[in-house]
Amino acid sequence: AGELGAERAAREADLGGESELLAASAAIEEASEAAGKSTEALESAEAARAEADETESAARDAMQQAESVRAGLAAEERALAELLEPAEADLFPPLIDAVTVQAGWEAALGAALGEDLNAPADEAAPVHWTSLPPLEPAPLPGGAPPLAQFVTAPKQLGRRLASIGVVEDMKAGARLAGELSRGQRLVSRDGALWRWDGYTITAGAPTAAATRLAQRNRLAEVRGTLQAAKKDAEAAGAAARTAGEARDAAVAGEQAAREATRADFARLTAARDEHAGLAQTRAAVESRLAALVEALDSAASDLAEAQTQAAAARDSLAAPEDPAEAAEAVGALRTEVAELRSQQTERRSAHDRLAAEAERRGERLRAIETEAGSWRQRGEGTQARLADLSRRRADAEGERDRLAARPAEIEAQRGGLMDRLANAETARGEAADRLAAGETAQADCDRALKSAEAALSGAREEQVRAEARLEQATHERDSVVQRIREKLDVAPERILESASIGAREKLPESADAAARLERLIRERDNMGPVNLRAEVEAAELEAQVSSLRAEREDLLAAIARLRQGIGSLNREGRERLMAAFAQVNEHFEQLFTRLFGGGRAHLALTDADDPLDAGLEIMASPPGKKLTAMSLLSGGEQALTAVALLFAVFLTNPAPICVLDEVDAPLDDSNVDRFCALVGDIAGSGETRFLLVTHHRMTMARMDRLFGVTMGEAGVSQLVSVDLSGAEALRELA
Repeated sequence: AGELGAERAAREADLGGESELLAASAAIEEASEAAGKSTEALESAEAARAEADETESAARDAMQQAESVRAGLAAEERALAELLEPAEADLFPPLIDAVTVQAGWEAALGAALGEDLNAPADEAAPVHWTSLPPLEPAPLPGGAPPLAQFVTAPKQLGRRLASIGVVEDMKAGARLAGELSRGQRLVSRDGALWRWDGYTITAGAPTAAATRLAQRNRLAEVRGTLQAAKKDAEAAGAAARTAGEARDAAVAGEQAAREATRADFARLTAARDEHAGLAQTRAAVESRLAALVEALDSAASDLAEAQTQAAAARDSLAAPEDPAEAAEAVGALRTEVAELRSQQTERRSAHDRLAAEAERRGERLRAIETEAGSWRQRGEGTQARLADLSRRRADAEGERDRLAARPAEIEAQRGGLMDRLANAETARGEAADRLAAGETAQADCDRALKSAEAALSGAREEQVRAEARLEQATHERDSVVQRIREKLDVAPERILESASIGAREKLPESADAAARLERLIRERDNMGPVNLRAEVEAAELEAQVSSLRAEREDLLAAIARLRQGIGSLNREGRERLMAAFAQVNEHFEQLFTRLFGGGRAHLALTDADDPLDAGLEIMASPPGKKLTAMSLLSGGEQALTAVALLFAVFLTNPAPICVLDEVDAPLDDSNVDRFCALVGDIAGSGETRFLLVTHHRMTMARMDRLFGVTMGEAGVSQLVSVDLSGAEALRELA
């Protein structure tokens, strides 16, 4: 009992204060309130971000649209400027480039002046406008205003524009055309023209001048619009950037709000976990405390019972009893106490089990309540479904009643149809009989027709064959008659008479006659024709043979002389080649050593005994390397060796001008310096001038004069030159 009391006091001490639990509840409320505010802030931030996205999208669309308009106007302005603005190389710009006409009057001015506007105002041009003093023009018919009121032009066009009047339409122009004085013209706004001599142009006829003037006005309009478009594009771009910055700020704010919300919910979860832990601990302590109270009550009861038993024992000790009986009584009491404690444990277990079962039943009741609500909803749905089914049942019953009467209707219709079917069967049988009779008659007619067509076809074929035989026989007869006339030159009727054969005499067999004819023809052919010009032809052939022999002798002599000349030329060529080769080889050895700062090299003739047929091999040995062919050197060494060979040939046969294109490109700085020194020495020792195309700074620094192309502004290239030697002289003088 003492231990239980101490443990109870300790548990009560643990349970004594609710400040931690209250503090945890307050923390939950505070965290929940903060989470709600964070959620509201997040929703506001998301709305602000969505609004910023829409604003940015609209601003970007506006910027793209403004940029598209600006780009289109800029492209049109560039195209019109390239088309209309005179180039720098145009020595005599046309006068039309100095004319400005009000919008809408381009066609009138183009029709009035036409190709004359293409002439320049510069009097140095072969065709030009001359500036003359103003001339008092004759009054225009009908008081028509002069075209000069609508045109701003140089003074060279003053007289011409003053003599051109403007009418409203075609009718007015046609009416006033007869009143024009010499040199006067009338034009309408749509391009119609009436000239004093009767020359007329109808409205709408295109002219190059009108098109150019319209393009110039369009160019001015586009340039004005382009400035506004540029400002709009810049403003739209600024608005888009501002909207982008606002969107970035909104996104950052949304991210911050999301992080704050996540942190607040994390604190709320932690507070709830802490509160749940404290509540669970308190519940465990309360449960243990209740068990301790119950145990103390039981212990107090046991103590009271023990005290009662002790008193009884003392009383029994006061009145001595039999120890055996007392021991038996104590044993019985102990057994009873043990049974009572066992019952207490069983009942406590039963109590705990019933409490747990009661809790489970409570949970089950709550689940049943939830399920009952669900079933109530399903019941309501079932009622609606039942109502729908009832309505559908009523409709089905109505349909059933209608269909119940339908069999009688169908039976009546079936009877009528059966009667009509019987009548149709009777009519079909009669028609089938008539059809069978007709088909039989048609078959008989078809057979008769086929027999007649077969007979007709056979007769036609026989007729065609007979006509073919007749035509062939006629052709053969005509051929035989023609052959008789060609061979025997007699008529067919007199052929027997020419052969001395009587009319009643028997003719020889055709085979014998044919064989005899062929034999006679062969004998005649073997004889051949008689050549009456054989002697003349023999003399002519003899003369030709003599002429050919003389020509052959001349050709042999010419060939000998040609071979002698070729040998002389080859001999002289070898001598000159070997002399030039020795000179080039000497220069090459010197230049190679100079360009490489050492080493050795030489040229060699290969692959033939004759120098004219030999190849050229370049053998080089840069410092530190063995002698080898040029093809085995590195790229820079090959380039420098090629430069040495080039200048060796050049020194052998110098020229007044030498152009070198990117020769120094594969060389490093030290080799470029040697190359420039060599070029300077050759240029200083002779009359040769070198023109080098290069991008190397060291080469450009060693030149006397530089020429280059620069672009001061976009699309405009300009040739510039710098006299470095003159600059150095000026620097020395300074």
